[in-house]
Amino acid sequence: MSLRQRLREPRIVLAPGVYDALSALVAEQAGFEALYLSGASIAYTRLGRPDIGLVTASEVEGTLVNIRERIALPLIVDMDTGFGNALNVARTVRMLERAGAGALQIEDQATPKRCGHLDGKALVGAAEMCGKIKAALDARRDPDTLIVARTDAIAVEGFEAALERAERYHEAGADVLFVEALRSLEQTRAAVKRLGARAPLLANMVEGGKTPLRPAAELEALGFSIAIFPGGLARALAFAAREYFGTLKRDGTTRALSARMLDFDGLNALLGTPDMIALGKRYDGSSESLD
Repeated sequence: MSLRQRLREPRIVLAPGVYDALSALVAEQAGFEALYLSGASIAYTRLGRPDIGLVTASEVEGTLVNIRERIALPLIVDMDTGFGNALNVARTVRMLERAGAGALQIEDQATPKRCGHLDGKALVGAAEMCGKIKAALDARRDPDTLIVARTDAIAVEGFEAALERAERYHEAGADVLFVEALRSLEQTRAAVKRLGARAPLLANMVEGGKTPLRPAAELEALGFSIAIFPGGLARALAFAAREYFGTLKRDGTTRALSARMLDFDGLNALLGTPDMIALGKRYDGSSESLD
C-alpha cells in the first residue's frame, strides 16, 4: 500500500526516523507502517555533525538506496531545501523517487539550512518556495509520490505568517503540509483548524525541541495524519554509546552490558544471516538442484 492510499484511512501514520539500512530493518521488524529518512540523523550518524545543511543530495540518495534494498515500507524522505533552486529540486525529486522514496519533504529555508528546532534560520520568499513545489510536482513520475511542504516561518516571521505560507503551499499543489516547531497546544489547535481541511498535516516530535512532545494518539485526536519522531533513535544511540564506551574503558570488558545487547547469534538472527547463507549455498555448486 502506498503512503497516499494509507493516508485515506483515519488512523495516524506513526513514522520513526531512520538513517541507515540497519535502523530501517529494526523499525520494520517492530511493526511500523512507514519510516522517515531524516536528514538530521544522516548528519548525526554519517558525518558526526549537526543538522546545519552539510548533508548532500547524493548522500541522501546513497542512504536511501541501501535502505530500499533492505526493506519494503513506504519511506518519507527529507530532502531539506531541495539542494538548490527549482531546477535542483526537480533533479533531486527524480533522483530520490528512482531510489525508492514514497514521499519527499521540502522546506522553505534559505541555504544553508539548519534544524527546524535551532535558532537563527532564514527563509526564501513564499513565491520561490511555491515555484519549488511546482517543480517537484512536475518532476515526479509516480502520482502516488507525495510532496510534503514544510514551513519554518514561525521562528522567522511569526505564527500567522507560517499559516499563510502553508496555505500558499497547498495552493501550489503540496500533498501534505508541515508547519515546523509549533510552540504550544494553542498554536497546534489553531494550525489544525485552519489547515486540516485542506491537506493531511504532519507533526514533528523532537525530544527537547520547541514543540511539546505528544503521543501519536493525541496528535491523531488533534487532527494530524502523520507523526514523525525523526531523531529519537540517534539520540538514544548516542546515549547508549556513551554508556557502552564508558563501561568498556572502565572495565576492559562488555560483560556488564550483556543484558542490554544482542549477542553474536542474536544480531545474526535479526539480520537474517542463516537465510542468506542458505541462499548462497544454492549458487556455490554444492547443491544438486539450482531450481
